[in-house]
Amino acid sequence: MIQPGPRNLITDVAGLRVGHANDAAIKTGATVLLGDRPFIAAVHVMGGAPGTRETDLLAPDKTVQEADAFVLSGGSAFGLDAASGVADALRAQGRGFVVGDQTVPIVPGAILFDLINGGDKDWAENPYKRLGAQALADAGADFALGSVGAGTGALIADLKGGLGSASATWGGYTVGALVAVNALGRVTVGDGPNFWAAPYEMGAEFGGLGPANSFDPGAVPPLKGGDSRNTTIAIVATDAALTQAQATRMAIAAHDGMARAIWPSHTPMDGDLVFAAATGAQALADPLHTPLMLGHMAALCLSRAIARGVYAAGTAPGDVKPTWQARFGRQA
Repeated sequence: MIQPGPRNLITDVAGLRVGHANDAAIKTGATVLLGDRPFIAAVHVMGGAPGTRETDLLAPDKTVQEADAFVLSGGSAFGLDAASGVADALRAQGRGFVVGDQTVPIVPGAILFDLINGGDKDWAENPYKRLGAQALADAGADFALGSVGAGTGALIADLKGGLGSASATWGGYTVGALVAVNALGRVTVGDGPNFWAAPYEMGAEFGGLGPANSFDPGAVPPLKGGDSRNTTIAIVATDAALTQAQATRMAIAAHDGMARAIWPSHTPMDGDLVFAAATGAQALADPLHTPLMLGHMAALCLSRAIARGVYAAGTAPGDVKPTWQARFGRQA
């Protein structure tokens, strides 16, 4: 039986911590996933408009197999600087890949577009390096969901997006997901409150409303807009001992969860991406079946995390879209 972990957060994977930093005036933020020690790292991109740092390094044929941290950030291309703030702070701590007498922290990152969300973007200096360093300093086992970190200024087609997380345990293994939901499409069915991810909900973690009663398969998806103001960026993690190739397969499988929870997903105007982290604490019981189950759990966790992020989003001055709670909360 697959069940949520005790926190129902990605930090149920032992040895991982998450931190957020927000700027309420700008309506943006950054989120860091930090390992107590370097972890096997991988990535798979399925959106047509990604913004990334160090993702080429994560291919299984490349030299470096491990990362110290992952960064999810708002800010579009400006937000890539959040990873620089994390890398600087980790270098000061002596963390990183040793090259001669130098230490180079490996900090892959991905960004979403939140530049047109009602926040004041007229900054004199790029704020994201500062936000990255602050998020790293905030890293811990417990963290907030909703309008925090990389989900602070996130929007979807009809509602505010948000930062979500979920976990699952099975057979002595733990898998978790962390996601900033800023999709072109919707996470709810039609004009109602029911989440596309409802069939995968555990307990009442995002309201317990269950699946929608009906759905028109011929309906045209309502979208946020006709430009590239989108992207859902995620991390899945496990305590299993995976190779980088196996971790890549877990990231690929996790995209199933995104497709189940967002309608439509993986569009030419989204930069949909999933990082994968494997801490290696638990040996694989079976070289084929165990990775299969880990991929299934990653997809399950990501679907639930997407819904939880939108469900938990909070209101703030200057919002240009309502939260799920403001529109539908009375029905929960």
